[in-house]
Amino acid sequence: MPRQSPFHPRTAALCSSYAWKEWAGYAAICNYDAHSEREYFAFRHTAGMIDVSPLYKYDVRGKDAAAFLAHVWTRDITRLPPGRVVYGTMCNEDGYALDDGTVANLGDGRFRVSSSEPWLGWYGRHARGFDVTIEDETDKIAALSVQGPRAREILQPMVEADLDAVRFFGVRTAALAGKPGWISRTGYTGDLGYELWMDPEDALHVWDSVIAAGTDYGLQPAGLDAMDVTRIEAGFVLQGIDYVSAKNCITESLKSTPEDAGLGWTVKLDREGWIGRDALLRERDRGGSTWQLVGLELSWPELEALYDKYKLPPHLAPAACRLAVPVYDAGGKQVGQATSSTWSPVQKRYLALAQLHRPFGEIGTELQIEHTPEFERCRITATVVEKPFYNPPAKTFTPARAAKSKGAAA
Repeated sequence: MPRQSPFHPRTAALCSSYAWKEWAGYAAICNYDAHSEREYFAFRHTAGMIDVSPLYKYDVRGKDAAAFLAHVWTRDITRLPPGRVVYGTMCNEDGYALDDGTVANLGDGRFRVSSSEPWLGWYGRHARGFDVTIEDETDKIAALSVQGPRAREILQPMVEADLDAVRFFGVRTAALAGKPGWISRTGYTGDLGYELWMDPEDALHVWDSVIAAGTDYGLQPAGLDAMDVTRIEAGFVLQGIDYVSAKNCITESLKSTPEDAGLGWTVKLDREGWIGRDALLRERDRGGSTWQLVGLELSWPELEALYDKYKLPPHLAPAACRLAVPVYDAGGKQVGQATSSTWSPVQKRYLALAQLHRPFGEIGTELQIEHTPEFERCRITATVVEKPFYNPPAKTFTPARAAKSKGAAA
């Protein structure tokens, strides 16, 4: 039976849909209403709040903490200053991706690592020779994610920190409605957003305080379905969907290198000493990765025409699709698969993330994707386009830095 997060008394009372799923052993809400539309538009126009406590969280500290993390992650954590967060990938010895997540430097030789899979055993296996202590804090830290263009205005009155000065991927200690905790400018929606980290005993107090602060701004509690749409719009990959952890792959063909999974930008092969580097160097010498993760836009006129053929209006699923859908070249040969797809309500486009063989990933390439109305497999045009599909300036804008730059220029 799934466990309950520290916020469960509040989320359960609001969930009229009874739509739940298991996330890392916890009961997590898919959508509060019969449909996630209200929650999605809160993320994009005001702010949405989601319980992200099920994230696996590890406290890593000690004299060699940074060196250890730089060994097991693709990013050079030894260069991560206090108060900063970095996103990275973990690989196995063969160079295949195990997971992606964040590492936050909390200062005084202490780091917080978050991921979608449990890795305590893996960390322990590779910690030999390092002066480091690793503790699983998943159940000891409650976490809320407040995301959307009004997130800063909502949180500022209840957070004892100058949010105008907290940079993108910054983290700092802060009183949260009077309770000790941490706030980081991170999230999974591709918009302005913050994550609040606190003791589980303070969870309900902080939840109530955020709800009260957000009442006049249209803040809405949100579930996983709405966040799934926003993360596709933002071009964010999901482990288990857009790529599969090498730990969980039944067949060799399902394994992905970071480059295959669209995470190649987190890898610096000129840095030595991290797990998987040697294998990825050998891959580079052989000509590079086989796959690449791209953005696709499906032809809406062709969708309309296809449904009109069956005397039906175009049908769009009420949530993102996580099923692999074949993608073909002009000659009908399969060249990859869409791994996540969704209708984007704010952009009015049908979008997908897809793993394609490298020759077919150039921007502007027209391909064919399978679509199935009335149980008949058909194909429509899907064009390779730039991602992220949605990337508002507010995501990275820091008012205090802008004001400082303006003052210096004057």
